[in-house]
Amino acid sequence: MRIVVVGVGKTGYSIAKLLADGDYDVVVVEQDEERRQVIKDSLDVLAIRGNGCSPEVLSLPEVRNADVFIAMTDSDEVNMVACRLAKAYGARHTVARIRNEGYTAKDQELLSKELKVDLNLNPERITANEINHVLMTPAALDVDDFANGKVRMFGTRLTESFPYLNKPLKDVKLPEGILIAMLFRNHQMIIPHGDDVMQVGDNVYFIGHQQVIQEFAEIFEKRYEKLERVLLIGAGRAGRMLANMLDKEGIFVKVIDQDEERCRQLSEQLNNGLVLCGDGTDIDLLMEEGVSEADCMICLTDDDKLNLLLALLGKHLGAKKTIVRVARSEYVDIMEKVGVDIVLSSRLLSAAEVMRFVRRGGVVSVALLEGAKAEAMELNVEPGCKVAGKSLIKADLPRDCLVCGIVHHDVAFVPNGHSVMNSGDRVIVFAKSEVMQDVIDCFGNK
Repeated sequence: MRIVVVGVGKTGYSIAKLLADGDYDVVVVEQDEERRQVIKDSLDVLAIRGNGCSPEVLSLPEVRNADVFIAMTDSDEVNMVACRLAKAYGARHTVARIRNEGYTAKDQELLSKELKVDLNLNPERITANEINHVLMTPAALDVDDFANGKVRMFGTRLTESFPYLNKPLKDVKLPEGILIAMLFRNHQMIIPHGDDVMQVGDNVYFIGHQQVIQEFAEIFEKRYEKLERVLLIGAGRAGRMLANMLDKEGIFVKVIDQDEERCRQLSEQLNNGLVLCGDGTDIDLLMEEGVSEADCMICLTDDDKLNLLLALLGKHLGAKKTIVRVARSEYVDIMEKVGVDIVLSSRLLSAAEVMRFVRRGGVVSVALLEGAKAEAMELNVEPGCKVAGKSLIKADLPRDCLVCGIVHHDVAFVPNGHSVMNSGDRVIVFAKSEVMQDVIDCFGNK
């Protein structure tokens, strides 16, 4: 599959890297020569210098007739035009980064039919949705639903209060319908076996029936008070979107930002929240505005290092929980090590959305976990594929993967080694990212 990525800034670079690491044939088009040279030296891609909207570039053999054309420049308008022209030059599918909600809020059909944009990507909205999802499950590091909501993945960090610590997993009696899908210890993925144990500080991913997982999560949530007050630093696009989401949930949101125009816009949108124009690093301001009373402090400025400083400052002043948005995915591990509760990479969240689209067909959904070290994926079992009609124990799936759920005739269940994967079923698979393409091939998705 040949994929063309136009405009390789921060998010575009992450997408190109993830696709290249997944053994896709990636062509990058970048006008800036210095940036193009960095891409050429660091990624296994073909890097072309040029304008992704120009017929001269679009007609190149390496660009025309692309399977997927992804426009990731800083301009929404350029991205939309590039996709429209790429379709004229034979591109099968197109993706455009469109950050201005005015283009996407009302007329999705216009984007699809007239501008030929098959997927519009808004990193800020994706980030806001993810944070909102996590906040609604207070104990979670990560929450994802599969099989139209029938199956839920719940990731959490274990504390000393967890009742199943230091026992061999074969002796752990979890509620029926729940499976331990993955352990992450010291940032290393462990596919769980019977003799493995869960330890304090492990990130553990459970999967099972949505209702059962929801009830199981209450074991962890007892140590959290009900989410009522949120302190949000940064009223950029993601901050404004998240503030509105939380306001509609009835959560009191206090927002601090230095930009007067941003503050004015947001204050007009909130029903119950409070917007303050000020410096989020001002300790006196944070104390006056009750940072110690915040159930969660969320840092969404455009500066990764500032977000880390704010989160550590908030922790020091008494915030119960901290969430940080970063651009650079390599900061995720570092921030978690120094005490930030949850770190989300907007680039990785966007890249996951692109991966789901690129792997369309038999792939229903994709979630990147632990800084893209692992993936959770929902797949269709295609007729005639390698595993169709076979039990898990005989399917000869790649190492470092685990089938955690099967949906058969619209009924979801947690499988065992004798469970059979039939044509037309959906399966939920956890695996290391480097073997995920081999897993996909087993289900007939080339």
